Amino acid sequence: MNNKIWLSSPHMGGTEEKYVKEAFDTNWIAPLGPNVDGFEKDLENYLGNEVHVAALSSGTAALHLALIILGVKAGDEVICQSMTFSASANPIAYQGAMPVFVDSEERTWNMSPEYLEQAIQDRVSKGKKPKAIIVVHLYGMPAEMDRIMEIADKYEIPVVEDAAEALGSSYKGRKLGTFGAMSILSFNGNKIITTSGGGALVSTNEEWIRKARFLATQARDNAPHYQHSHIGYNYRMSNICAGIGRGQMEVLQERVAQRRQNYSYYADTFASNNAIILPDEPSSDFYSNRWLTTILVDPASGTDREEIRLALGKENIESRPLWKPMHLQPIFEGAPFYGDGTSEKLFNNGLCLPSGSNLTTDDLARVTTIMKRYLENVTA
Repeated sequence: MNNKIWLSSPHMGGTEEKYVKEAFDTNWIAPLGPNVDGFEKDLENYLGNEVHVAALSSGTAALHLALIILGVKAGDEVICQSMTFSASANPIAYQGAMPVFVDSEERTWNMSPEYLEQAIQDRVSKGKKPKAIIVVHLYGMPAEMDRIMEIADKYEIPVVEDAAEALGSSYKGRKLGTFGAMSILSFNGNKIITTSGGGALVSTNEEWIRKARFLATQARDNAPHYQHSHIGYNYRMSNICAGIGRGQMEVLQERVAQRRQNYSYYADTFASNNAIILPDEPSSDFYSNRWLTTILVDPASGTDREEIRLALGKENIESRPLWKPMHLQPIFEGAPFYGDGTSEKLFNNGLCLPSGSNLTTDDLARVTTIMKRYLENVTA
């Protein structure tokens, strides 16, 4: 059987081992240390805009702490983009709050400003002003941040920017992860850079980041004995994982370029095929890291997303449907939803193609050959 082509596998740059070795040589095998401090500083320097960063065990942990710091409690409501991974919505439930899901718009597949404002107005009319808005940059594509921030400011609701998939992307020249009152990053093994597992909380509010670090280390009070005045969490990143992150930061721009080259290869290959649509950046304001290359198939052409996925799978090639919207998930059945079904249509017809920065031209050719063979059979 042919070698496995993964959807998005880790890609080391070469210097990660140096930082990890330093951690071992100095015995910093703990959820603190020079690599953690250095990784946070690397991220702050990269993102700019005078942000502060707390390196944590996952993006989910970062989002959970963001909601805690914003005062989200049981019975509150939090607006969340519906088309996303469940980790964007789960921390709302951790707090005993209710997610209010908002549909996507077609240009970016991200939160619709129109339905966002409709949701806010309706929840306010019911006496339930949302405590926060979680907007996600799907697959690295920036959301319509000007309009979303304008609406959020109008109703005085803080935005938590889920940039888990979007490190290296920008909107109007400004790095994603710097727009929200707080933002989160993910360094899971499949992300554009990885720490094997990890995440970060980002904010210009230094006190919030200081509080996040405190809560992430079991909220231990400043006392000679173990004393706790707050509920704490074991959410801090380890010095070893942070060492991997420091090495990965050195190749971040290269990884973005490689992912964008993958997208260009697919786009060029299917440019003349009306059955396959690759979403473009809506304008020069939008710069996507192309974490994953995604396609839409036109069902009117007789093409079927699931048949393409199965055809690739038979050849040991991993692909994956787009995120199933949260308002369609059994666990969130009954949660309020505002939209017109755009995210459901995207889910039904969309597919993520292999997009790792370590793919070779031969790998990409193998993927597209299988797809073209399927398409020829459909139209024959």
